[in-house]
Amino acid sequence: QVHVTESGGGLVQPGGSLTLSCTASKSIFAFNTMAWYRQKPGAQREMVASIAAGGTTTYDDSVQGRFTISKDRPSDTLYLRMISLRPEDTAVYYCHAHEEYIGVDLETLSYDYWGQGTTVTVSL
Repeated sequence: QVHVTESGGGLVQPGGSLTLSCTASKSIFAFNTMAWYRQKPGAQREMVASIAAGGTTTYDDSVQGRFTISKDRPSDTLYLRMISLRPEDTAVYYCHAHEEYIGVDLETLSYDYWGQGTTVTVSL
């Protein structure tokens, strides 16, 4: 039902910058949390940054100070601004949308939606 699409990946030199974009089939502001994950070659997918509906952001230590997650209301777009990129940042980056509802038994009903991934390669 819900579709998430990210873009903006590419090849960049170490120390360079890239900005990734993400949109969804409904407003990104409708989700409890929007996040960026990445999957490095041979590794499991990991969260690099998230932003809650109220605006609170979290970052993995590996990207703290270098990556910035943000939401833009006019364009209804999630961004990940990446600067000072390192070879170890090379990965497929995924946009993630998370929403929660309370069920009749007071259980938390969680829904997660993923983009198709966009590849970021940091290399000379």
